[in-house]
Amino acid sequence: MTNSTLTGASFELPIRVYIEDTDAGGIVFHAKYLHYMERARTEWVRSRGVGLRAGLSENISYVVQRLSIHYAAAARLDDELRVTAVLVRCGKVWMEFNQKVMRVTDGALITEATVKIACVALDTGRPRKLPESILALAPKTHSSNQSE
Repeated sequence: MTNSTLTGASFELPIRVYIEDTDAGGIVFHAKYLHYMERARTEWVRSRGVGLRAGLSENISYVVQRLSIHYAAAARLDDELRVTAVLVRCGKVWMEFNQKVMRVTDGALITEATVKIACVALDTGRPRKLPESILALAPKTHSSNQSE
């Protein structure tokens, strides 16, 4: 996206809340935050030159293995949000991201999560080693002997 920003290890994606994101009271439905975070992680990968379509052709897919989320406040219709994605740890077959959703106007924290993404074979769903293009993006604290 043209409005996304990349600052060091952190990635930020602007999101506007639309009516389709809300319940009857104009409050963002809780599962929509997962959509926002997914978009931010996808754009994080894309911003670093890793092609997701190429991964599909190599029998690679990524799935959410673990998710811990805290809803701190509600976002509402027409709010401008900033969604972050920061890769914090990496193993042989997984990546862990810290993510936040914040309201732009007042900087309020709306939601924060830790998301563990597993690399799997597209055809079998079995774990597989992360591609070198992804491992190269890992934080400097990456250790190749971390458990899967």
